[in-house]
Amino acid sequence: MARKNIDGLSYGLLLGGLVLLLLAAIVVVTGMGYMKIPFSEVIRMIGEAAGVLSATKVDPVLPVVIFDVRLPRIMTSVMVGGGLALSGVVFQGILLNPLADPYTLGVSSGAAFGAALALLFNLTFWGAYSVTLCAFVGALITLLLVLRLAGSDGGGLSSNNLILAGVIIAAILSAGISLIKFLADEQVAVIIFWLMGSFASRTWADLLLVAVFALPGMGLILYYSRELNLLSLGERAAASLGVDTRRVTMILLVAATLVAAACVSVSGIVGFVGLLIPHLVRGVVGPDNRRLAPIAFLVGALLLLSADTVTRTLLPREVPIGVLTALIGGPFFCYIYQRRLKG
Repeated sequence: MARKNIDGLSYGLLLGGLVLLLLAAIVVVTGMGYMKIPFSEVIRMIGEAAGVLSATKVDPVLPVVIFDVRLPRIMTSVMVGGGLALSGVVFQGILLNPLADPYTLGVSSGAAFGAALALLFNLTFWGAYSVTLCAFVGALITLLLVLRLAGSDGGGLSSNNLILAGVIIAAILSAGISLIKFLADEQVAVIIFWLMGSFASRTWADLLLVAVFALPGMGLILYYSRELNLLSLGERAAASLGVDTRRVTMILLVAATLVAAACVSVSGIVGFVGLLIPHLVRGVVGPDNRRLAPIAFLVGALLLLSADTVTRTLLPREVPIGVLTALIGGPFFCYIYQRRLKG
């Protein structure tokens, strides 16, 4: 069972502490890598770029390393981690399923199918971002198919219908991905690497794509947080309390799926973040989504930033981020599940 909500002062301290911790972590990991950069130098260069500090002479390589290589990757991992955790909060609240995550409705399969097609046919119509765009479009088309299939009986978008529709569409797309890998020949390694997830070579454009959907998504979730709390009680209970369940469910599902689609399109498949983080945070701050969503965003950002830093700087070879999160998140989720059964 989830704990009772913490008091307002404790919540404020937790929120402020996580914000400061995330900002400090961004500065620290920016200085880490093959080329070590002192933290004071990172802060000074960021301050100069923001116009807060006066410009000084520096090694011309440092701005390239910080602003063109490391910060885009770091900030993208932060936004993807926060976005996936935020989507997990919505899906678990709407679908009334503790095992729901941002990929429940087949978003990951749709994105993977779109990216695999782009890699198979070597599409370059949008330059380096062609694969990202195809992955995003694939995820959106999958959402439309799932919503159409789930509502085809005229009975509304029930959680059971949505989950079943997502499983069906995901299974079809998984078969399509297997076929593409069979036909890909020498491109199959590239497709498999994308499917395992990575933040290598991310740019400011990738960050912008995620931020455009993740930040408004958080705003929508906070705006409808009361309705989401009531939806967690069940559709009938929420409707009896004045919630337009179909409209609110559609808005939140589309918002959460757009966030997840944007995240997957730039990172590949990164598992367990959207599943694990809402469980962890809910046990600390309680089930109120007005408090749960911001904390989940920050914790998800910290988790994925930490995982990407480990694979980027500490391991002898860069392990795909999706593999690392699964290796960490799987056993940890088993531990949480076992504790909950005993409790």
